[in-house]
Amino acid sequence: MPEGDAGHVRGRGRWLRRVSAGLVVLVLVAAAAAYRFDLGDRLGIDQPSPITEPAQVLPPAGLSLPRARPAAPVARATNEGAVDPAAVRRAVAPLLASKKLGPHVVVRVAQMSDGRVVYRSGAGPVTPASTMKLLTTVAALQALGPQHRFTTSVVATPQSKRIVLVGGGDPLLTRAPAPAGTYPRRADLATLAAATAKGLKAIGRERVRLGYDTSLFTGPKVNPHWEPSYVPDDVVSPITPLWVDEGRDRNGLSYRSRAPASAAAALFAQALERRGITVVGAPTSVTAPPRSKGGGSIARVRSAPLAEIVQHIVEVSDNEGAEVLSRQVAVARGVPASFAGGARSVRRVLGGLGVSTSGDVIHDGSGLSRDDRLDPATLLAVIRAASSAQHPGLRAAVANLPVAGFSGSLTYRFDKGSPLALGTVRAKTGTLTGVHGLAGTATSADGAVMGFVAIADRVKPVNTLDARVRIDRLAGALGGCRCARATP
Repeated sequence: MPEGDAGHVRGRGRWLRRVSAGLVVLVLVAAAAAYRFDLGDRLGIDQPSPITEPAQVLPPAGLSLPRARPAAPVARATNEGAVDPAAVRRAVAPLLASKKLGPHVVVRVAQMSDGRVVYRSGAGPVTPASTMKLLTTVAALQALGPQHRFTTSVVATPQSKRIVLVGGGDPLLTRAPAPAGTYPRRADLATLAAATAKGLKAIGRERVRLGYDTSLFTGPKVNPHWEPSYVPDDVVSPITPLWVDEGRDRNGLSYRSRAPASAAAALFAQALERRGITVVGAPTSVTAPPRSKGGGSIARVRSAPLAEIVQHIVEVSDNEGAEVLSRQVAVARGVPASFAGGARSVRRVLGGLGVSTSGDVIHDGSGLSRDDRLDPATLLAVIRAASSAQHPGLRAAVANLPVAGFSGSLTYRFDKGSPLALGTVRAKTGTLTGVHGLAGTATSADGAVMGFVAIADRVKPVNTLDARVRIDRLAGALGGCRCARATP
């Protein structure tokens, strides 16, 4: 047989073996997926699932099982509320010896049952960075309620040719409908434009002027306590109650608009034009007419519930979203919704929850300001208040914290240190150049539930990765330790 034919036969044989192996793997993967994710009903299989309907699954014919008996305890029960300070110290203290954490490292660990601090190291307030978002989101949930929704609307008066797009401070408003399955659900300008065009045509109006109203928020759009480069370098958008895609001109982490409200209004005008409404001239900044002067809503869209927005903000550490919520707290309290008004309102709402902010310095809602200072006790008190059974409406701020090694800003972290930390540590990250921290909860290997704060805020840039890993390992040590105090 010519060498070429032999090579062809050998190649065809290898191809058949690969196809056969691939089919076997595909069948095994499909079977595993059907079992793991309970896909029987989606695949047309009507048999009950042992995962979701265990009571409906009959044992094989002829199988006789003995009556189940309660198992004897394998270990002495522990008191989940009591934490052994000595055990915490043994787990945590050795990890603080590294000079790569810098000269200022503050750690606090408290038992969640009563807030008693069981370990402390370091003194003085810290630069909180994004752990500040815990204060902002908890205050927003308390001031507005977890089911509150933000409304973006279009209003008009019968005697005017102008309609006004009114910004309601929806942090997650988008330009177009988000893909199916996006969570949380987004309100969008395209849907609002379609409803507006329908409403206008119903009253015989197909030619309008467009204004946009951003009067819900006051004061500067850029925080004077932020680094001057933040907006030019696309770190954060100017803060306004009207924008799309959090002030971005297009998708991506960058591409932030310098004038998010007017950019949103221009997009809205284009969307109206596509639906047969002629928009005369460029959109202008105006104040919408109040109802007392005949102002009436033509159309509106509403955001997802606040609890879902909070989940998004704490999971991905959304700076713009946190800044909008800070100002929404001021709106709820009837205070001018500026950066300063938001900071004051957050403090007052937290004070009503029993959280003292005395001595803290708060300039924003996101923690981007390097001038912010928090006592670690403030963070611990916020975590405990949001975890309390007395405040179920605050639960979204802590129940949706990133999980070590699994979700949000901690998805690709905690690959070093105790593997028992994976899934047992939930924490808000706090990161600026030279600042690395975590604040959240940890459940030890024997069931002790602890709140913790660990922040190093004078780290040399060259030690950035080492410091982050050491903070992760410190939090992980709480998840891996046996820190519960045994019941007498």
